Amino acid sequence: MARVTLVRRDLTRPAHRRRPVSPPTARLSLDPREGVCHVAESPRARHFIHAALIVDSDDALRSRLIPALRRSLAAQERVFLVVGAHVERVVRDALGGLADQLEWGERSTFYARLGFAYEGLRRYLAAQYASGGTVHVIAEPDVAGDGEPDAPVDRAAAHLSYESACEEAYAGYGCPVTCLWDSRTHSTALIDSVRNLHNHELTEHGCERNSGHVASADFLKARSEVPLAPAPAAVDLDVALTELDQLTSIRSTLRTWAGQKSFDAEDVGDLVVAVTEVATNGMVHGAPPVRLRGWRHRDMLIVQIDDAGGRRIPPTAGYQRPGGPENVGGRGLWLARQLADVVTTYSVGSGTSVRLHFPHPGADGAPAA
Repeated sequence: MARVTLVRRDLTRPAHRRRPVSPPTARLSLDPREGVCHVAESPRARHFIHAALIVDSDDALRSRLIPALRRSLAAQERVFLVVGAHVERVVRDALGGLADQLEWGERSTFYARLGFAYEGLRRYLAAQYASGGTVHVIAEPDVAGDGEPDAPVDRAAAHLSYESACEEAYAGYGCPVTCLWDSRTHSTALIDSVRNLHNHELTEHGCERNSGHVASADFLKARSEVPLAPAPAAVDLDVALTELDQLTSIRSTLRTWAGQKSFDAEDVGDLVVAVTEVATNGMVHGAPPVRLRGWRHRDMLIVQIDDAGGRRIPPTAGYQRPGGPENVGGRGLWLARQLADVVTTYSVGSGTSVRLHFPHPGADGAPAA
């Protein structure tokens, strides 16, 4: 079966209008005896299963994932895997020719930007829903090991916000999602958080409900209350905005800066759009002056926008597409989350700070165009 690549669209444009379709007549069936979160026939029922598959060895991977895949194949249920090369080898070695009946996604560039991966998967699920189909997605997040001393941002920890938010964003599409995490490459604290953010866990005994599940709104609220690390004293850019008219010159400044750092035209454009959207939000919904700072850390450009007060950013802001395709307002933070790799926010009484991280396209690859 051909490998599927989830590609980046022009996120600044409204999505193509689709003909309204009736919801598929499938529901997600949870049967621990069968050992798999799968799709079963039922009239218009909906229940989103977001399962964690946590392994600490290849034996654990085989004992938990392979039986689930065999049962899905026997039931002729679609399974779409976006996993690393090692997991794919384990699956293919265990299943032999049966593995060709699974659908395989290209992971090498998919997780280059966390927001792109999150929104790209949402669009994929929406397309399955629109066509009347269902599929079980099994994804292995491609994020660096947490807690690296000199890392510009902890991508693994940042990804947890998307793990949490997807329970609202993906719930309407009728497709179960299983997230595979290997505890050999992440800290115990992070793995504990991963487990808490999934409403089910895939174990040797099947797909079981997680009694310790933390609701998305609660987790995102707690994350939003964590202060940002201090910005460096010496930065490349430091501009105070007091008028919206200044945004034109800011765009030019950002283009020059990113271009000098060897960002290509597309990635420069993404940075300019994301930063100006957030800066506009600071002027319109916060209060001037809005301070914009930019600096480089290893292979990443980082921009921080601080406003001087006003409306706080809701913890859930930017994780779901606002409104319908005909509504073009209110999408600033949503766009920024797609175009940057990581976006973090922090609000206090004196103002709101938004920090955006843009990886160099030559560092870990760029989202597929």
